[in-house]
Amino acid sequence: MLTRREALLGSVFTAAAVATITAMPAAVSAKEVAGLRLPREKVALVAPPFVHAHDQVAKGGPKIVGFTMTIEEKPVVIDADGTQLNAMTYNGSIPGPLMVVHQGDYLELTLINPDTNTLAHNIDFHAATGALGGGGLTLINPGEQVTLRFKATRAGTFVYHCAPGGAMIPWHVVSGMSGAVMVLPRDGLRDDKGKPIRYDHIYYIGENDFYIPRDEQGKFKKFETAGDNYDDTVKVMRGLIPTHVVFNGKQGSLTGEHAMKAKVGETVLIVHSQANRDTRPHLIGGHGDFVWEQGKFDNPPAKDLETWFIRGGSAGSALYTFLQPGIYAYVNHNLIEAVELGATAHFTVDGHWDDDLMMQIEAPRSIAS
Repeated sequence: MLTRREALLGSVFTAAAVATITAMPAAVSAKEVAGLRLPREKVALVAPPFVHAHDQVAKGGPKIVGFTMTIEEKPVVIDADGTQLNAMTYNGSIPGPLMVVHQGDYLELTLINPDTNTLAHNIDFHAATGALGGGGLTLINPGEQVTLRFKATRAGTFVYHCAPGGAMIPWHVVSGMSGAVMVLPRDGLRDDKGKPIRYDHIYYIGENDFYIPRDEQGKFKKFETAGDNYDDTVKVMRGLIPTHVVFNGKQGSLTGEHAMKAKVGETVLIVHSQANRDTRPHLIGGHGDFVWEQGKFDNPPAKDLETWFIRGGSAGSALYTFLQPGIYAYVNHNLIEAVELGATAHFTVDGHWDDDLMMQIEAPRSIAS
């Protein structure tokens, strides 16, 4: 006889997923968890584009790094016109927070689905090995929580996202449920020649494509709860044409007073994820000094890129040392998506101008006769 929980979850899982879960080991006891005799560190997550404090070079041996993340279903305004997304979020932000560990560490996440939510959720870590990336072991109904631990065996940047099964997967992802993990090499980042490199700031940019249904008059529709928009949203999704392409949850989220900041001479690491579509980040007026397009730090970085490519379902990173002050636009260089649909961010950089790098020789004037 099915339990209430099994009946609820059965509606979102495919037969293949159910078979996979059936073959999984039962949850371990608290005593068995304690049997992994490693130091523990509890980390408080912060909302993007910011990243929690972390060491760039690991201190000591492997440890268990613990995080807690709460799922929140809520309406989010995604543009200046007041368009509403019935969002599904990790920790209330789009994207979910960036989690940083070192290669060889164990990432331990407690995922909470409050009873104020209406849907079942889980988490699929692209950084993890087995069990649908953890998705098969973390599916929880409203009013439940679960704890998952996995070993960070591969260095790099990796996407995580909700994957509750079947058609629910793309719907949850394009409703905001994705984020990223960064697994640093224990000895830190290195350039193409193996020389250690460090960053002064790190910013995490999550790019999302949204598909907001319209009414008969062409206006964007609003819905009461996260589940009410499913049928209408799926119809828009199947057209594969997003209504919005944005950074960090909405148009203008990283511009103006929310622009990312740096100073001339400072080095910034930009982590960029896209859980669903390919994208082409570009820093107008700057470059990618070192770029891990595929996000994997065991591979040597590319150098001096003007635009780089992040495939859908992955996270990449780029390192740049700012050389001039001013406002730098960071865009998806599908310029239609950047200008018309919202995929633009700004860096505000303070410092002194270097005429050797650029100067205006003559101001605009009438054409000489």
